[in-house]
Amino acid sequence: MSFFASRWVEAPDGVEELDAAMLAPGFKAAGVACGVKRSGALDLGMVRCDEPKPVSAALFTSNAAAAAPVRLSRERCDLGSLRGIVVNSGNANAATGGLGRDNAAWMQGAGAAACGAAVEHVAVASTGVIGVQLPMDAVKRGVADAGRALTDTGGLDFARSILTTDNGPKQCTLRHDGVTISAQAKGAGMMQPGFATLLAFIQTDAVIADAEPLLRRAADASFGRVTVDGQQSTNDSLFLQSNGASGRPLAGGLLEAVMLQLALELVVDGEGASRVAKVQVSEAASGEEAESVARAIANSQLVQTAVFGRDANPGRIIQAAGMALAGGDLPIGIDAVEADELGGDGFEVELGLRLGRGEHSAHVYASDLTYDYIKLNAEYTT
Repeated sequence: MSFFASRWVEAPDGVEELDAAMLAPGFKAAGVACGVKRSGALDLGMVRCDEPKPVSAALFTSNAAAAAPVRLSRERCDLGSLRGIVVNSGNANAATGGLGRDNAAWMQGAGAAACGAAVEHVAVASTGVIGVQLPMDAVKRGVADAGRALTDTGGLDFARSILTTDNGPKQCTLRHDGVTISAQAKGAGMMQPGFATLLAFIQTDAVIADAEPLLRRAADASFGRVTVDGQQSTNDSLFLQSNGASGRPLAGGLLEAVMLQLALELVVDGEGASRVAKVQVSEAASGEEAESVARAIANSQLVQTAVFGRDANPGRIIQAAGMALAGGDLPIGIDAVEADELGGDGFEVELGLRLGRGEHSAHVYASDLTYDYIKLNAEYTT
């Protein structure tokens, strides 16, 4: 099946899909098992750019309780020239105080040594259980092993090493017009519009002059528009690295298409999810109003359970919209709702609401809410 599997993603013509274990030329990656996860699964990954002066950018969660690796990376890294990233799964290193910060700094330093880079050119990321200190003996073994295992075909192991409750890796390697782009992401739960990546890594040999605004625009149209449970992670981190080795620019729309498909895969693989819905709000009085209403509908547990149950119940959509505009007046009728697809067998469904108040619109992608979501999260640490 094509990587661009969603009907909502418009990829440039002529994209060639490569073996997803391969990284873009000039990059290497590894994923190893070091014992952070009790299951023995892969749990520590590393990605390195061989070019000594790459162009890069990174975006992080705005959660006030941001994890130690997030704080350290945004405060101590040269985010415009990252050569390496070290990431562990199974432990978020969040709400871990000064010791957690020290452990993140050790990961950064060890990763820099393994990558042959200055410490400020290596970022760190973590994902997993909050409030538990990293088992540093295991992490130390993992960083050393990952450094020795770096290879240009390590993309699959790396993608597997960052997973937590995901059912499987989300990744791709694509070539278009002489440019290669590879990417890996993980998600599953604790995802909220406003920046819901959890973890994502993108490598390319394209020439990129100004990576940060490019990445931010693409994130706003992809990872920033998905929700699973309305909960913003403490660990959201998104990285883009480019070495310019192809001598060619990225085709317009390619990065955006890759990131949107990955974002939708995170929603599809949301904890217990069985369907994904595109919530489209139109005829709003302002862009802010459209955003507010779309997010209220997408995060409504009543709407999410209706999506799961294939219950075309327009009243739930109108209720959520009215809650978002509480204190105002929204005299709309049932005919303003388009939710017929809810009762069908489609995996991707669309919910529409016309507010009749203006010309602005917005959309959000949401998972449904299933029995399995309750079970998984009720037993998460047990």
